[in-house]
Amino acid sequence: MLETQGVVEPPATAPRPGSWRPVATAMFVCGWGGNQFTPLLLMYRRLGGYSALSVDAFLGAYVVGLIPGLLLAGPVSDRRGRRPVLVLGTVASVLASLVLSFGADGAWAIYAGRLITGVAVGIAMSVGSAWVKELSTGADTGLAARRAALCQTAGFALGAGVAGALAQWGPWPMVTPYAVHVLITVAVPLLLLRVPETRAPGLLAAGAGRGLLRGLAEDLRVPAPARRRFRLVVLPMAPWVFGAAGLAYAVMPQLVETRVGHWGLAYATALTVLTLGTGVAVQPVAKRLHRTTGPGDGRAPVVAMAVMLLGAALCAGNAVLRSPWLAVAAAVTLGAAYGIAVVSGLLEIQRMAGADDLAGLTGVYYTLAYTGFLLPALLAALSSLLSYPVMLCGVAVVALGCLGLVVRGTRAGTTTEPG
Repeated sequence: MLETQGVVEPPATAPRPGSWRPVATAMFVCGWGGNQFTPLLLMYRRLGGYSALSVDAFLGAYVVGLIPGLLLAGPVSDRRGRRPVLVLGTVASVLASLVLSFGADGAWAIYAGRLITGVAVGIAMSVGSAWVKELSTGADTGLAARRAALCQTAGFALGAGVAGALAQWGPWPMVTPYAVHVLITVAVPLLLLRVPETRAPGLLAAGAGRGLLRGLAEDLRVPAPARRRFRLVVLPMAPWVFGAAGLAYAVMPQLVETRVGHWGLAYATALTVLTLGTGVAVQPVAKRLHRTTGPGDGRAPVVAMAVMLLGAALCAGNAVLRSPWLAVAAAVTLGAAYGIAVVSGLLEIQRMAGADDLAGLTGVYYTLAYTGFLLPALLAALSSLLSYPVMLCGVAVVALGCLGLVVRGTRAGTTTEPG
C-alpha cells in the first residue's frame, strides 16, 4: 500500500501496450469540441449580429470554464483515479455541443455551451495528458508528452476545419457542426471504461492532519527545487502557447476581413487549420531539442519564444498592411511557436512533477497557457483607445521581454527534477 499526501492507494492495474489510445481519443474529441467554435466567430458576427467584443467574450467564457477544469480535475484524479474524471469530461463535451446547437436562440446558449466546453477541455488536458504518460509503457518521456500534445492539437485542428467547412457550405450552419461533434464523441466514454486505472481510488489516511481541499491545494504546488526554473522558464513561456493561437486565428482574420469578402469564414477556417497543422508538424522538433540537451538546459523553450517573437512581429506588421498572405505567414510562424512551446512546456512540467502531483501540475501549466487565449478579447476591449498596430507592437515587445527571461532561466542551470 502506498501512502501519498494523506491518501492511501491500493495498487493500480498494470497498463497494457496501446491502452493509452482510448485516452488519446478522448483528448482528441474534447479538443475537437473546444476549437470547433473558433472559425465560427465570423458566422456569429454576420448571422447573429454580435459585435467583435461580444464574440471575443464568448472565447472568454471558454477560458472561465477551463480554470476549474484544469486546476481541480487534475488533483482530484491524482487522488480519486483518472477514469471517472475523464469520463465526466468527455460527457461534458457532448453536453456542451448540445447546448451550443441552440445558439440561434440567443447568447445564453453560447455562453453556457462555451463554459461547459471549457470545463471539458480542461479535464481532458490535465487528466488526459497525465493518463497518457502513465499508460505509455516503455516510451520515453518525450514520446509520451508528444502523444498527448499531438492528439489534443489534432482535435483542435480537425474540429475547426470540419466545423468551418460545414458552416460555410453545409446546411443549418449554427447546428450541423455541433451535431457532428456529438456523433463522434458519444461513444468515447464507453471506451474509457475499459482503460486500466493508473491512480487507484484512495481513502483519506487515518489521522491525516489536513482535509481534502488542503491536499488538493498542495497537489498544485511546484516542488521547491524546481520553483526557480518554473518562474523563469515555464511562467514566461506558457501564456504564449495559446496567445500565439489567439493572434493567428482570432485576431488576424478580423484584421483582413474586408480583403477576403464573402470567403471570410472559409479563410478563418483555413488559417486555424494551418496554425494548428503547423503546430502538429513541428512537435517532433521540440522532442529532438529536448533529447539533445540535458535536464538543466532549455533549448526548446528558447527556440519557441524566439519563433513566437517573430510571429508577433509579423502580426504587428500586418496590422498596418492588412494582407491575407502576410496573415498566412504569421499563422505558420505562430503555429510553429505553438507546437514547440506546448511540447517543451509539458516536458518541463513532467520533469518537475512527482507521480502524485503530475495531473495537478499539468493543470497549472495549461491554466497559464490558456490565459493567452484572453489576448484577443483584451485587444478588442482596448481597440477604442489604441490602434491595432500600436497594440500588436506592444505585444511584440512583451514577447521580447519573455524571451529574455527564458534565456536567463535556462542559462542559470536550474534543476527540473522533482523534490
